[in-house]
Amino acid sequence: MSDKLVELQLDDAGLSGDLPRPHGGEQDEIQDVPFRPVVFRDDDLPSALARSAEWLRGAQEWLGEPLDVIAIHLDYDDRAGAPYYEVKLLCNEEDLAGAPLARRREERG
Repeated sequence: MSDKLVELQLDDAGLSGDLPRPHGGEQDEIQDVPFRPVVFRDDDLPSALARSAEWLRGAQEWLGEPLDVIAIHLDYDDRAGAPYYEVKLLCNEEDLAGAPLARRREERG
């Protein structure tokens, strides 16, 4: 184990500024918990799943390795005016912060 500290450049939410963000506007978001749910909301489940897959591919490409997704949760919201489906990818906080990228830069440096 190394005693070296790895410095990360994080935004106010603790995420790397370079992390691809979901593209669905206010319907999709990255929430704030240790294993952070990345949420995709839509009235059309295939569309929400397609956006989640698109985001996952982009995030893994950015990270340079598979993103640690501990669970995929499907929920619904039947309140008037709310998108019905909610797809959540429960993702490792360190991956979303770009820690593997910082470690690789440090090792090369």
